[in-house]
Order: sequence, then C-alpha cells, then structure tokens
Amino acid sequence: MSVVRIGSYTLPNQLILAPMAGVTDQPFRQLCHRLGAGMVVSEMVTSDMRLWNSRKSRLRLIHAEDAEPRSVQIAGGDPEMLAAAARANVEMGAQIIDINMGCPAKKVCNKAAGSALMKDEELVKAILHAVVAAVDVPVTLKIRTGWDRANKNGITVARIAEQAGISALAVHGRTRADLYTGEAEYDTIAAIKQAVSIPVFANGDIDSARKARAVLDATGVDALLIGRAAQGRPWIFREIAHFLATGSELPALDLEEVERILLEHMVALHAFYGDPMGVRIARKHVGWYLATLPGAREFRADFNRLESTDAQCASVRRFFAEHQNKDTEVAA
Repeated sequence: MSVVRIGSYTLPNQLILAPMAGVTDQPFRQLCHRLGAGMVVSEMVTSDMRLWNSRKSRLRLIHAEDAEPRSVQIAGGDPEMLAAAARANVEMGAQIIDINMGCPAKKVCNKAAGSALMKDEELVKAILHAVVAAVDVPVTLKIRTGWDRANKNGITVARIAEQAGISALAVHGRTRADLYTGEAEYDTIAAIKQAVSIPVFANGDIDSARKARAVLDATGVDALLIGRAAQGRPWIFREIAHFLATGSELPALDLEEVERILLEHMVALHAFYGDPMGVRIARKHVGWYLATLPGAREFRADFNRLESTDAQCASVRRFFAEHQNKDTEVAA
C-alpha cells in the first residue's frame, strides 16, 4: 500500500471520508475513523464568519476531539473571507484546510462557490494563493472535472493548485452539470494525476472493496475519497482496507454487529446534538443503515414519528430482534 502524505502528515492508509454537508458531523467522523478511515474531513463550513453564530455552524466548528490530522473544509468565493475563515479554523484546532470547489449544489453554486468557481480560473488562483499564504498548515483542494462536458478544465485547475502550493488535490470524477448522475470519469482523474506532481485523490462511485482496487489501478491516484457509500455503512473503510492489504474480502457483517454499530452511532448523535435535533438527525442515518433490509420502509414510517432517544433505541432493537427471529426460523 502506497504512503499518503499531506504536507507533514502521513496517513495510515489510502482511504478518506469525503466531506458531506449534513452527514460528516463529528459523531459520524469518529465512527468512520474507528472503522478504518485513514482520514476524515469535516462538513463544509461557510467562509462567511457572520453566519457562524447559528447553532448548526457552531457544531460544525467543533474540531478538538477529532482524530488527527484534523481536516476542515471551507467554502466561499471571496479570497479574503476564505483566508480569514482558514485562519480562524486553524485557531480552533484544524490541522489541514480543505477548500471546496467540488460541491454542485445550487445554493452553493449560485453564490459563486463550490464547483461554480471552476468557471473563473483567475479567481481560483487568487483564492488558493490567499488561503495558502494565510495559514501555516497544509491546504488541500476538492474539485470536479470541470463545469460541464464542454468545459472540462480539471487539468488546468490542478496545475494552478500545484503552483499555488496546494498540498493535495481531490477530484470528483464528474462535472458540475452532471451532479451525481452518470458514470464517474476515471480517465479524466488519471489525466489530472499525470499532469501534476502533488498527491491526487479520486472520488465518485467507490462503493465496494473491488471497485476501490479497480479505481486505484485505473487512475494511479494516491488515495480514495469515499462519501455516499459510507452512509449507513461506515464499515466500508474496514472492508476496503482489508481487501487492499490482503486481496481477500471480509465476510459480510452479521445483523448483530450492524445493530451494535447503529446503536452506538445513535447514542453519539443524541449526545452531540441533544434533543430534539439528535432525534431528527438520527432518522436519516437509521434509514440508510436499514435500507437493504426487508420491512425497512414500513419500519421507517413508524420510526420517523418517534420523538425521544429511548423510543428510537428501543424501536431499533425490536426491529433487529424480529429479523434475528426470522433468520432463526429459516435456519431451523
């Protein structure tokens, strides 16, 4: 397994939890790290510090207990604001600053942030130079392959990033216009990797251990970012790490272990957010964990009406107990 370095930091493996707004909060980051992610990245934080007083932003700015190296993603379109936000996050414990030029969400792109920035290469240059100069920690960048199929400037932006002193580059293998549809363009990621000498990470559609191996082989990248495939399946990092190291696949998790990880995750969410926010946020995670199990849809309809931590945990235990009983009956 190749060594992955970001500035002075060496990661224990090639697997990184991709930042996802509304998903990669501290409880989820800690869980993914414990289950095999070599590095985890925070939810996207706005560079407009006037908005940091909201409860949501305050919770996103808690870095102290995160696993090292602590990587925090910032987003915005103004070089000075991004530089100031980077400095503030470093003061709060961030050890790596990641700049978002990959998010395709309209509410981000309409503010000339996220992947919208790739339309303006001069602004990209100004932002990267400003942020790199503002902090003495490594700065990384997340991009897409371009704005749309006719404007794929990922290689140009990658070269701008390398010249600006960016320590590593993550590439989601789609354009802004593609959102999350279609196949990820691993050939474009491979071309970007060839064009620069800084570490390059691939992102997009990496949803199994075999796919991870195939993407590493096809692109030659240094590491992989895994996002949506970890929702409801944080143990995917352990599965991939084992396969990359040994060439053999781990057996599928039994229901007992899925239940244990899910309950542990729910308890952490409730402790971090308190009521009623923890209860509300737990609903979507529980939906992801149970998505492939029989009866999940009916269960969720009832589960989403529950209003307390205890009721949620008891409901999940009942669901798994019923599945265990069914499995026992079938085996008998």
